[in-house]
Parts: sequence; structure tokens; C-alpha cells
Amino acid sequence: MGHFLLGYDVGSSSIKVTLLNAENGQAIASAISPKVEMEIKSPKKGWAEQDPECWWDNLIQATGELGKKVRLKPDTIIAIGISYQMHGLVLVDKAKKVLRPSIIWCDSRAVDIGEKAFQDIGKEKALSQLLNSPGNFTASKLKWVKDHEPSLYDQVFKFMLPGDFIAMKMTGEIRTTVSGLSEGIFWDYKQNEVSRTIMDYYGLSNSMIPERVPAFGEQGTLTSAAAQELGLMKGIPVSYRAGDQPNNAFSLNALNPGEIAATAGTSGVIYAVADKAGFDLKSRVNTFVHVNNTHRNPRYGVLLCINGTGILNSWLKKQIGKGHYEEMNDMARKIKIGSEDLRIFPFGNGAERVLENRDIGALISGLNFNRHQQGHLFRAAQEGIVFALNYGLDIMRKMDVPLKVVRAGVTNMFLSDVFREAFVNTTRTVLELHNTDGAQGAARAAGIGIGIFNDFKAAFKGLKIQHVVEPEKEKMEIYQTEYNHWLNLLNKNLS
Repeated sequence: MGHFLLGYDVGSSSIKVTLLNAENGQAIASAISPKVEMEIKSPKKGWAEQDPECWWDNLIQATGELGKKVRLKPDTIIAIGISYQMHGLVLVDKAKKVLRPSIIWCDSRAVDIGEKAFQDIGKEKALSQLLNSPGNFTASKLKWVKDHEPSLYDQVFKFMLPGDFIAMKMTGEIRTTVSGLSEGIFWDYKQNEVSRTIMDYYGLSNSMIPERVPAFGEQGTLTSAAAQELGLMKGIPVSYRAGDQPNNAFSLNALNPGEIAATAGTSGVIYAVADKAGFDLKSRVNTFVHVNNTHRNPRYGVLLCINGTGILNSWLKKQIGKGHYEEMNDMARKIKIGSEDLRIFPFGNGAERVLENRDIGALISGLNFNRHQQGHLFRAAQEGIVFALNYGLDIMRKMDVPLKVVRAGVTNMFLSDVFREAFVNTTRTVLELHNTDGAQGAARAAGIGIGIFNDFKAAFKGLKIQHVVEPEKEKMEIYQTEYNHWLNLLNKNLS
């Protein structure tokens, strides 16, 4: 009888679960729920909320579907790993009941709170201690609740990140990690402890902070109730949790300085591993604690995020009514680079950090009713997403972050050859595409957490490069010209 690991990737679009063979590192099967993207509710402009219980319901559903695919034997599962959408805020009372919908990563309501904190604390002090502006991150969202929903705030027992909530549903324990606290801007990098500066400035109680556990290691075991809901066995350890972007980097074996991971799901991210805690003076890209950080060997993730990437492609599919993304890619492939001067700016999913937390909305420029067809829109969208990512990469280049080879999974926008071509030739990087994703990475990490893998190298048995895409000189020149046009239009809209 073999040993198997379960990895969950709790996104804002769907929940994915993967079953991994712990002995040979091969993914056995995966399942996703729901089949269409989960709803993000926006009761007011700039708001973005989801019901945490909806994540749990879909996690149960995905696990059940996986069990049907492989006739899952619960007694063969030896550990569970969790990857989750970053920066969200989940609040529970003493009975562990959710008090309000989660304020998720792309919600913009706390932008002004974070900007005022940045000014009042002092930019130099904030950057030296927090490496980031408090911005629109979890701490600022919690302050928003304190200010605007005081009676609800008084009922709060603990705040959590989305992955902490899922782990609580599994184990009954309310816990978090240093990496998680850093992504919420609760961590003081100088003192190596919860930031007194941010807690005191926002008037937040330390009693609300969950107990800390390592990213790798037993963080609780499956309760009887959770095991029954999931069709698993009581007592299986949850032995890993991390935000989706640090986890994506882990999934791609990006653990050391100079190694870079990318993802392009609902949002798009470039995540570069570094051994020094650097920062952008305007906090347009952000530095967090990486999953393998230790005091002796510090590891940080420099993160560039564009909120509106795959969600733009999804929006076009829904509005224009195309049944499959591949059909959209086929149409985009027939259009010349530059989309005949049609430009799309994918900033329609909340305040963008690279734009200094401005929410300018998505823009379509140069649309001609006589020349442009559906294919032009599809290609301009993919090019616009790449150009937005490159805009952020320009900031990272100024921070002297080395950008030569980027690793990504064969998933989401990277499934499109149009997107891949635009990406390598605009960013002038080599792209390595691997046979992995966030759920598979979380499963591998769970194996490290329980010690079934002796080291990180052993955990990546079965990880393979499926495809390498390199830039071409002639296309680099064309894309540079098109990017410059796009950038000039963006700067006009920002001025």
C-alpha cells in the first residue's frame, strides 16, 4: 500500500485538490470545485468579499470528486498541505463562527487607511520595519472593520488569513505562520516579532493574533467532524500552509536567491526570491517572508502583483460568449502583434499596488468599429496583461532584482501560446514551464512538514520542465515598440 499526500489550493476562483504519490512524486489525480468561478461580491465600489464557508463547501465538494476519480483510500493519506489566496481577512468569534464575509485580496476599501498610516508612522520607519506600506493589506482591513463596524469588531476573537480559516475547519485550531503575518503587514523584520508599531497605531489587540506555527511541520490534525465531511480519516496531520504566491514559488522549486516564479490566474504575480530584505520606496512591489526563511538563512519573496489578469480574460469570455479559452486563443493567434493599435489596460479588479494603490479601472483604447474584431480584443487583452506585468518588472529591475529565467506552471494564462510569446519577448526573459501547480506544491510541502522527504531536493522528485520558451530578437523589438505605446497611454491616464 502506497503513501499519498493531499494538497489544497484555496483560490478566489475555485478550490483545487491534488493527490500526490509520496514515493515517486507523481500527481495521481486532481479535482476542482466549483466548475465555474466562485462569485466575488462587491456591494460597494471597490469592495470584494467572499463567504469563507463557501470555500469550505467547495473544498468538501472537490475532495469528494477526487475520491470518486481514484477510489480514495483514506488510510493511505499521510498529510495535508494548504495553499491559499493571500491578504484576505477572516474574523471569528469565540465559538469559531464567521462574523462577516471575508474582505479578500482585491478589496480596495482600506487604501486610505493604509496610506494615512504610511504617512503618520513615517515612510522610512515603516519601510525599515515592515518593508512595505501598510497599504491595502490585512492589518489595514482589520482597522477598517474596527472603525466602520465597531459592534462586530467587539465580537472578534481572532483574525485569520484564508488558509488559517481552512486549517481551523480541518483541525479546530486557530493558528498562523510568520510568512502569513508578514503578508498581512503584522511582522516587524527588525525585531523579528509581531509589529508593535502597526498594532499600536491601529489600536489592535494582540489577543486577536493566532498562535504561530512553522510553515512546515504539524499544525494540527483532522478532527472527527472534518474527517467525516471530507471522507478522510481522523488524525491526518495538516503539516503545511502558505499564501498562494510563496507556495507557487515553492511548487516551482524557487527557494534560493535569483530564482523567480510566475503565475497568471485571477491575478498575475512575479515572485523573486532574495536573501536580503529590500523594498521599493513607494511600496509598489512588496517583500514578504518566504516559506523557507530561517534566522541563519534568510529568504524573502519580492512580489509584484497585477490584480486584473486572468479575470480580464474570464470577463471577456463571459461577455462575448465564447465557450472555451482555446477558441479565444485561436482567434487571438490570427491577429498581428500590437492588435492593430487596440490597447487594453487590465486594471479593473481593485486598487493596484504598482499604481500606488490607485483604482483607475480597466481601459480600452483605440477601438475602431470598422477594423477591430473579437480576435483583436482577445489578443489586446493578453498583451495588456503582459505589458502591465512588465511595468511592474521595471520597478523590480530598479531594485536590482535579477530577472533572467522565470518558472511557471502549465496552467491559467500560461496555457496560451500567445501569452507565452508576448511574455518572453516583452520581459526579455526565458520561461520554463513545469508540470506543477499550487495544489501539487502544497502536497509536496506537506511531505516535508511530516518528514517523509529528507530535504527539499527529495520533495521535488517528479517535477519536470515540460517546455522552454525563449525570446526572439525580431519579436523583442516589435513588442518593445508596442509596450512603449501602451506605456505612454498609461502615463497619460495616470497624470
